Amino acid sequence: MARLQNHPSPPDKSPLWRESFLASASSLTPFYRLFDHLPDVAFFAKDAQFRILCASRLFYERFGFSSEQEIVGRDDFELFPKRLAEAFRRDDEFILRTGESKLNLVELFFNRQGLPDWYVTNKLPVKDASGAVIGVMGTTHGYEDRKTLLAPFFQLDKAIAFIRSNFRKTVSVEELATQVHLSVRQLHRKFVEAFGVGPQAFILKLRIQAACEALQNDSAQISEVAKDVGFCDQSAFTQAFHRHIGLTPRQFQVQFRIRRH
Repeated sequence: MARLQNHPSPPDKSPLWRESFLASASSLTPFYRLFDHLPDVAFFAKDAQFRILCASRLFYERFGFSSEQEIVGRDDFELFPKRLAEAFRRDDEFILRTGESKLNLVELFFNRQGLPDWYVTNKLPVKDASGAVIGVMGTTHGYEDRKTLLAPFFQLDKAIAFIRSNFRKTVSVEELATQVHLSVRQLHRKFVEAFGVGPQAFILKLRIQAACEALQNDSAQISEVAKDVGFCDQSAFTQAFHRHIGLTPRQFQVQFRIRRH
């Protein structure tokens, strides 16, 4: 005969006690501060006007701020290059409109060492007591703890590793294809499948993104930035930057400094 086991009483199924607890929790107890103690995980939340409401330390330090208050009230167009901000805004608008989450968005950004690196972003709706969507919250993870999600992109890991180390120099598609033992046509097809653009456009995108990072430094000289990210001269750099960002490097610098200060 099977021995009877003592089981504790089932928990109260009513959500009232939970709702009461959460309703009584003060804003002086921000749960998201827990993210400050998780390595490689950043948290953010925005209202329906796309303004930053709160951010974990890793998120605001990514933009050079020393406190959360410095980033509260800003939007993506104040923090990112225009093309990136437009993409983020489309995601946010979709969530606000539909109430659906957008999960495991694989993106390439620059890390604190100034190198392009993989990140995985998750965005979810913020709802009020009636269930209406009033904002967006999300997390951004470093790639180390999300390798399984990035497996399809690692088919190009050798090419990406080579680009990471050499994108500031002249990199030909032929040279890149030789590094990864693919034909130029195969390499181009794999890049388009993974990133939506060919390898040269991918490299140019990284150079422009690196330039955006560098131009945020108050002491940055445009001619030096152009040279550092691999352009032959300032004129070519200015044309490419304007084509991708919608501003000249000088306009970007001025706009960023005005918004920052």
